[in-house]
Amino acid sequence: MFGRGSSSDNKMPEPPKPASPLPSFASMASAPAAPTMPSPFSAAAEMTASVIGTDLTIVGEKITIISKHQLQIDGDVRGDVNGRRVTIGPEGSVIGTVSAETVEVRGGIRGAIRGQNVILHPTAKVEGDITHGTLAISEGAEFDGRVRRAKDAAEVTPQLDPAAYMPGGPAEG
Repeated sequence: MFGRGSSSDNKMPEPPKPASPLPSFASMASAPAAPTMPSPFSAAAEMTASVIGTDLTIVGEKITIISKHQLQIDGDVRGDVNGRRVTIGPEGSVIGTVSAETVEVRGGIRGAIRGQNVILHPTAKVEGDITHGTLAISEGAEFDGRVRRAKDAAEVTPQLDPAAYMPGGPAEG
């Protein structure tokens, strides 16, 4: 059955045939052109997530990271972070202020948190004050600071306009 004989049963199976043959060059020439890629300078058509990976560390004076959608931080940031939804991953850390509509912390933050919805997961380690609309602290989360409910929405609304951080921009106005 599994012998070394030269029977025709021991030959290798043939690879599967494609379901449809490949188009010829002639038919490819008459095919409609593929859609063009959007310009990198235009606004994104759909909401995407940005990631600061575990191998990335961002350090500098007066650095502010702004994400108009979702930002996942798995690396280290030494600066302020603003976004619609900011998630600090289990290996991520921020030394600075984190301001977003929703802030989820699984890693560490040393600095203030300002958010309409703030969630500290069991692996979170936070040293700083939290200003919030709603706050959830899971059992096991470490928190050292003060908590205050925002008196109005403006206190927990992130600044997502980069011009506000430029010299002579609205922040200095």
